[in-house]
Amino acid sequence: MSEASAELAWVDTHCHLDAPEFKVTLIQAIAKAKHAGVQAILLPTVQASDWDQAKSLVNQYSKQIPGLVYTLGIHPLYINQAQEDDIHALKNRVEQSLDDPRFVGMGEMGLDYFVEGLDHQRQEYFFHAQLDLAQQFQLPVILHVRRSQDAILKALRKRKVPGGIAHAFNGSHQQAEQFIDLGFKLGFGGAATYDRALQIRRLLSDLPLDCIVTETDAPDIPPAWLKEEGGAFNEPALLPRIAKQLAEIRGICDEAFSKAVWSNAMQVLPRWSKLVAGNINPQKTS
Repeated sequence: MSEASAELAWVDTHCHLDAPEFKVTLIQAIAKAKHAGVQAILLPTVQASDWDQAKSLVNQYSKQIPGLVYTLGIHPLYINQAQEDDIHALKNRVEQSLDDPRFVGMGEMGLDYFVEGLDHQRQEYFFHAQLDLAQQFQLPVILHVRRSQDAILKALRKRKVPGGIAHAFNGSHQQAEQFIDLGFKLGFGGAATYDRALQIRRLLSDLPLDCIVTETDAPDIPPAWLKEEGGAFNEPALLPRIAKQLAEIRGICDEAFSKAVWSNAMQVLPRWSKLVAGNINPQKTS
């Protein structure tokens, strides 16, 4: 990472800091992320049993990462552990969290038509119920859209949800435009660092800059070099190096890319923007 990159402030819009992989190394991971210039991180929850832990983690490390925030949701890969009563519990938790400035939206939620053995009907129940809550509370959502873009777009069109982020986007250009028209930003991260990721790179090059946000999905979706070097798992400290490659694909300098993705993330998640306003300079980490 260049000196210019090190001076910039970066935003990771999708990082599972509460994952088991970080249980032993979380303190170090936070310190490394701070040193690398990652000033804002969004932790999306995936199941009801995680909600308390996520809030506690965010509050514990907010001094190190001033833009550390969380969302509340039920991930499609966790529907077998979920109970229908979790939707009622989620509604109550959202109501209780509206006064918490570090609570910025709902998710991770969505549909996954890639993983075999997941009940599509059960996925849709939890997804649609969460979208209804997002509409009720007028909160943006963090979406899981793996091989399910059209079904998710159909569900979104039936509701008035105030946008959000389509995480790890890998759909078509037409699908991307439809998400953008509905007020969504598109998340890009380590997947784009692979030479074979031609579709993702085309999207990065061709889509409007104001619809792109950066993410790691740590500990998942490791960048290409981490696999080559035998690294254990992805972490937020790698975000600046990932973002530098995204900027190169885009054909713009690091500083312009940093400024754009920061602005995009805060624009689509206004509670996050309110939290960091006056507390973080999105151009310098010092």
